[in-house]
Amino acid sequence: MDYQTRLSLADDVSNIIKKEKKTVIMVTHDLAEAISLSDKIVVLTKRPAKVKSIYTIDIDKNMSPTKKRRTEKFNAYYDKIWKEIDKNV
Repeated sequence: MDYQTRLSLADDVSNIIKKEKKTVIMVTHDLAEAISLSDKIVVLTKRPAKVKSIYTIDIDKNMSPTKKRRTEKFNAYYDKIWKEIDKNV
């Protein structure tokens, strides 16, 4: 799927989750996707996976995932979590 469609789909998924008032557990390797769609991010270690850290994402919940990606807070979370991820996994 192309990048623009993926962003649009993220907005749609976010709207459905809010409308249905559901909790979702999402597994992704895309850090930007995780930050833009989540209230909480759990970073795991290498195999065997263990919880390394948990981040509570404090970006306006009324914003769409696409808009969240353009905020300063998004960039701060991205930089902080990126530094923690083991890139050699």
